[in-house]
Amino acid sequence: MPTLSAGIARCARYALAFHSRTLAHKNATRASPAVQWWFGTTCKILNRPSYSTVATPGASPFRLAIIGSGPAGFYTAHKVLKDVPNALVDMYEALPVPYGLVRFGVAPDHPEVKNVMNKFDEVAQDPRFTFIGNVTVGRDFTLSDLKSHYSAVLLAYGASEDRRLDIPGEDARGVFSARAFVGWYNGLPLHRNLEPDLTTTDTVVVIGQGNVALDVARILLTPLDVLRKTDITEFALEALSKSVVRHVRVVGRRGPLQAAFTAKELREMMALPDTAFRTDSALLQHELTAGSTFLGQNRPIKRLMSILEKGSAVPPGTASKSWSLDFLRSPVEILANGGADSGVQGVRFEVNRLEGPAERARAVGTGEFEAVQCGIVLRSIGYRSVGLEDVPFDQSAGSVPNLFGKIVVGNEELPGMYTSGWLKRGPTGVIAATMSDAYETAETIVADLQAGKPMLGGTSPHVGADAVLPLLRERGIRPTTYLDWKAIEQAEFESGVRLGKPREKFGRVEEMMGVLAVGRE
Repeated sequence: MPTLSAGIARCARYALAFHSRTLAHKNATRASPAVQWWFGTTCKILNRPSYSTVATPGASPFRLAIIGSGPAGFYTAHKVLKDVPNALVDMYEALPVPYGLVRFGVAPDHPEVKNVMNKFDEVAQDPRFTFIGNVTVGRDFTLSDLKSHYSAVLLAYGASEDRRLDIPGEDARGVFSARAFVGWYNGLPLHRNLEPDLTTTDTVVVIGQGNVALDVARILLTPLDVLRKTDITEFALEALSKSVVRHVRVVGRRGPLQAAFTAKELREMMALPDTAFRTDSALLQHELTAGSTFLGQNRPIKRLMSILEKGSAVPPGTASKSWSLDFLRSPVEILANGGADSGVQGVRFEVNRLEGPAERARAVGTGEFEAVQCGIVLRSIGYRSVGLEDVPFDQSAGSVPNLFGKIVVGNEELPGMYTSGWLKRGPTGVIAATMSDAYETAETIVADLQAGKPMLGGTSPHVGADAVLPLLRERGIRPTTYLDWKAIEQAEFESGVRLGKPREKFGRVEEMMGVLAVGRE
């Protein structure tokens, strides 16, 4: 097998390519106004599967299978299709619809972030690209099935689970992961039946201080009239309309200088109408003074602290709702008298102090404890990827070992096996970061092809989707195409028009597939 020695030379190529890649990133989110019109018209005419592909004449096709249809998969596909004229890309997705966290993770009141879907539509228009949805690796087919029919396989399926607190009471009724809560209001079928009870408590505690934590806090406190104009699901709107939640506490184990949220999300929280902001002002001033040197060297965090100091424009005495940032607190127990079957009554925290410089500060328990009353707890301490059988996986890092996206075992590269996105670098970072490392993986693929490195070299007489699709149908699986997705999306648009919103997402796979069944009658 090839060794890692080639990676050293590749580092230099990536450094030289950085400037041009940055320019490409700036152009990567341009939208095509004609895309939605074209697909909207086409899927009304065509309602049958179409998996046609076109190879460059005179060249042996490079067939790439991508597992996962989120930003990591689409951005890698875009770059490979652009740089490899004879590439044929088949994208496999567990749900009938594409886009991953762009569809199911981005907050409904952040429509501008979802504009990247226009770029993905452009990728899908390439006749060398095929979307195959409603199929799950490990259940409907194996990784070995793909390896025998493709030149290479890219794993880009992200992080499907969340990190746990591992404290007593965590399984009590009323404790949810922020990931599940976000999936619930965004229409992810996996969490359609979450049904958080917002009618029995006025206080929610969110554990974690990243952007997702602020997202869920904002959704809980945003006026309904604002949410109704977004693509939040109707069943979530109904639950929120009955909510008696008035206070959301966002709790972190370290101090304000170590908080993981960004300025945009913090400003949005400070701008919430009829919502006051509370925090420990004395602690904030102490940390700003102690960390003055660090702040002088870190403009983004200095800007963040300025927003915190300014606070909300809504005076506490005039607001009917409030939110707080509670620092230096580590949860040690979810309070639920009667065990897991009883509802949450509160959270017990240990008070922390910080040790070390601001940029590397560690939270150390003081032995002092306090209890906070609440009826719902949302843990927001990060996502977690899971490994596939026969693929190396680093449990501690939550990622697949790789060199610039090339999967490795020890000091050896696995021929034809690649990864991108959260599975590649760990479940952190925004869409722009995913785009950057997806392009890096694509460049690794291109470099390997140019160097003539070994690929998977399947021996099957049938290749790519032409071999896998018959296999799936023999097993009773009904895969979806990209045109199927556009038909589903069109139905969501039409429902949205009736409700006065951009779209109304289907929250169940059966509902999505039902649209296609009607179209084929």
